[in-house]
Amino acid sequence: MTYPTTQSLTSFSMQEELVRDRIRTLHREAEEQRMASGVIRLRRARRDAERASTRLRHALLRLV
Repeated sequence: MTYPTTQSLTSFSMQEELVRDRIRTLHREAEEQRMASGVIRLRRARRDAERASTRLRHALLRLV
């Protein structure tokens, strides 16, 4: 029967921590991407609302 050496346990532990760190980084990057997408959608919605308001104002002016 073979037992893991301290070095192999340390190596495994380091690899496991690297994997966990990478997973945390990916989660953080995904959250940042979701936030950026939300900002882009908000800007687009504001721009569309401004355009609609302008079109409505022009249409109302033509009725007068």
